[in-house]
Amino acid sequence: MSESAVEPDIVQSIYCGWGRVLFAQQFGTAEELAQELVNENRGKRDIAVYVKNPHVVLSHAPQQLFLDPSDMLRLDLQELSDEAPSYPGLVFRRLNDPLDAEIINDLYLKRDMVPTDALHIWDHRNADDLLFFVVSDEVTGEVFGTVMGIDHVALFDDTEQGSSLWCLAVDPYAKRPKVGEYLVCGLAHHFRSLGRKYMDLSVIHDNEQAKALYHKLGFKPVQMFCIKTKNAFNEALFLGPDLKEDLNPYARIIVDEARSRGIAVELLDPQEGYFRLSRGGKSITCRESLSELTTAVAMSRCQDKYVTSRWLRTDGIAVPDFQLSSGDQEDAKFLEQHQRIVVKPTVGEQGKGISADVRTEADMMRAIEEARRYCERVMLEQFIEGHDLRIVVINYQVVAAAIRLPAEIMGDGVTSAKVLIEKQSRRRAAATSGESEIPVDIETERCLATHGLTLDSVVEYGQRIQVRKTANLHTGGTIHDVTSVLHPRLVEAAVKAAKRLEIPVVGLDLIVQSPDKPEHVIIEANERVGLANHEPQPTAERFVDLLFPLSKMDKARKQASQ
Repeated sequence: MSESAVEPDIVQSIYCGWGRVLFAQQFGTAEELAQELVNENRGKRDIAVYVKNPHVVLSHAPQQLFLDPSDMLRLDLQELSDEAPSYPGLVFRRLNDPLDAEIINDLYLKRDMVPTDALHIWDHRNADDLLFFVVSDEVTGEVFGTVMGIDHVALFDDTEQGSSLWCLAVDPYAKRPKVGEYLVCGLAHHFRSLGRKYMDLSVIHDNEQAKALYHKLGFKPVQMFCIKTKNAFNEALFLGPDLKEDLNPYARIIVDEARSRGIAVELLDPQEGYFRLSRGGKSITCRESLSELTTAVAMSRCQDKYVTSRWLRTDGIAVPDFQLSSGDQEDAKFLEQHQRIVVKPTVGEQGKGISADVRTEADMMRAIEEARRYCERVMLEQFIEGHDLRIVVINYQVVAAAIRLPAEIMGDGVTSAKVLIEKQSRRRAAATSGESEIPVDIETERCLATHGLTLDSVVEYGQRIQVRKTANLHTGGTIHDVTSVLHPRLVEAAVKAAKRLEIPVVGLDLIVQSPDKPEHVIIEANERVGLANHEPQPTAERFVDLLFPLSKMDKARKQASQ
């Protein structure tokens, strides 16, 4: 047979690192497409797109495949203007450093997306068929988001001149607005410059925030369907109707993990995060990560910060110097001795009433008065310079660790500090389902004053200003995972503290020089730690393991079969 008589291979799919995109129009039969989906590699997440007759495909593997509850949207690229819109302060670009690929993978993890191979991303930095872009700060180079595109013409010589958008991910801590919009528009104009006629995307049907953005940009629905396999990544899409009641993220992550193992969930007070988990003849009531396994006595040791420090110090565990506020000269002597102190209510949560790095007697008196709004008993504590580290201990094993950074704003040379704080607060609230907002109060004004600013001051372009001294999530702080680099001495100290307090689930707050160095002091213990703040670490998995040890084997068998 002559070379000209050999038929070229038909390109049916493309590997994206996290799995394959299978183009249904490239398959000869529905059975062939179904079989290819069933052959999905373990740990990956394939998706078949442009399926016109999904019922036929599903009939060939009904126990293994399901119809993805997503909408397909299309943007007519021929209607775009010739000139791409401008987004001041932001740069839309291809990858130019291997670190960009690592950052893209981190963004996927932050957004609960399937992780991929950074090397695969880097290898495709200049590819024609699989394209990766990022949006970064034009001054600092910090990457705020990423998008992946597929050029159907470059991939399989698409006669319809199509393209598609995939893996849009914006850092939930991004300090600049409109990153997602720029990523979508930037990719659309790139494909338009290549002569593509349309750009498609798939979005989960109830993602109203994303769909509002796409509608604003001109996307219209098209009648095409997607099919996926019933794997662990897709459980939330095919397990059936979700629980109707709204749950906060800290209860939701545990409930979802329990349901994935077949553990029955009874919502007792969804608004306050109370639920009951049952398996066989065993039931345990929880309030988020606080369960019946934590005794009232252990809980009381953690609730009172003064008691916590006393118990840890008596066991030789490093804590800052501390004393109760007496309202007399003893307070002034403590401040004179340490020069910089922390003032906080002995009982409280979410960082309320805490003032850090207090240096003058006048500020101390105001801070004590503020703390007493939340608890009559107020504690003075030596201020230790360093990073705020949260370590999560479950069943006396370290499961996760994260550096927490205080809320900050970035100046644009035009806007006042107050407006910048309000804008950043709205972004933090949107990224955390309302859990994180930046207060504008006496503490905020004190932090600005250390930079010679007031709420009405215009912050210089590119200048970063911390507007809180504490790094609590609920006051706008951000969380950055450091579990993999945690120093063994810090692991040892956290486990020792949990055992001393006799609490099976606890979030310990430390001040450290660096998470990979041994120096530390423990400043607080939290009996109801927010497990959702530490994804992708397996906090919810280890919590359910603690409550129902036998369910761990059930989950392992289920994953092994996939």
